Amino acid sequence: MSVRPDPSSQLTNEEQALLREIAGLMIPASETFSIPGADDPLIHADILASIGRDLGAVRDALTLIQDLNPKNAASVHGLLQSARPDLCASLISVITRCYYRDDRVMTSIGMAPRSPYPQGFTIEPSDFDLLEAVKAGGRRYRLLPEDEEKSKPG
Repeated sequence: MSVRPDPSSQLTNEEQALLREIAGLMIPASETFSIPGADDPLIHADILASIGRDLGAVRDALTLIQDLNPKNAASVHGLLQSARPDLCASLISVITRCYYRDDRVMTSIGMAPRSPYPQGFTIEPSDFDLLEAVKAGGRRYRLLPEDEEKSKPG
């Protein structure tokens, strides 16, 4: 037996259409690189299936966008960033995480269209001496009370 999601928690057809339009404005298709936009049917379906815990924020962002009716991606971003940066971040996160999961997009940026494990990815060696200046700056955070006890010389 499978659990069906509460129908009232899903986006309406109008909200889905607006989300697809916004996704296409944010990440348009590129003929030069032969990659789809974020409004591609497969990517859009992944976005709808993956909203999950961001549903409320996405719905609020779409309502705000619908009420103010911006005309292009820059005005959508400017509107959301100034009015509700939290909603802007949620909307960007939902769209980009699905966009960069698409095999066509991953291939176009030179990444293998697979999960990183179990094979992993090779990371080029780095010069860890570059971190010495950061380490020398000391701690820039506050310890929790239980960690303060552990850090006392004893």
